[in-house]
This record gives sequence, structure tokens and C-alpha cells, in this order.
Amino acid sequence: MPWNARDTMSLRQEFVHLASQNMLTMTELCQRFNISRQTGYKWLNRGENALSDQSRRPASSPSKTPAAMEQEVVRLRQAHPRWGGRKIRRRLQDLGFEAVPQASTVTDIL
Repeated sequence: MPWNARDTMSLRQEFVHLASQNMLTMTELCQRFNISRQTGYKWLNRGENALSDQSRRPASSPSKTPAAMEQEVVRLRQAHPRWGGRKIRRRLQDLGFEAVPQASTVTDIL
């Protein structure tokens, strides 16, 4: 007898379908699908058409290095190919740039 192979989307759609019929309580339904009630309500609020996994990527990165600073780091590296993150950081400070990123960030940019 083969296993009943079902993907995540079909399970989520079945959950929402059963929840809309109001035959079982939310607790019973969540126990049947082995999920938390919080997840059950989340799926129910999304509806049947929007049950795919949502992106975990943050909407914004407030501490991201500005593009102008990244360009300046790259420009210095192109002018001095042997310089590393610490030396480029120090040169940016000497040139009077404000809010110079840490040496590890400069290395990550490179």
C-alpha cells in the first residue's frame, strides 16, 4: 500500500476548506493537522488563494551601508588593489567622510 503523498499547499487548502465548513472547532482542526492554533488562524486569514510560504526577508534594512559609501569603497579599491578593509576604512576617515563603516563591513563590500 503506497503512502498518501500530499504537498504542503494541498494540506493548507484542505485546512481552510474544513475550517470554512464550521464542523470542527479550531482547536480540534489544528490538532488534526498537527499545527498550532496561531498557525491555523494565520492560514485562515490568508484564505485559500494566498497560502504559499511568505518571504522571510525584511522589508527594509535601516543599517544598510549607503550606495554612495559603497561606491567610494570600490573606487578606492580600484585605485589601490592591494589595500584591505582596514586600510580603506582609515583612508576614508582621513579624507573626512562621516559615518565610515567598520573594517569588516568594508571587507564585505569588497
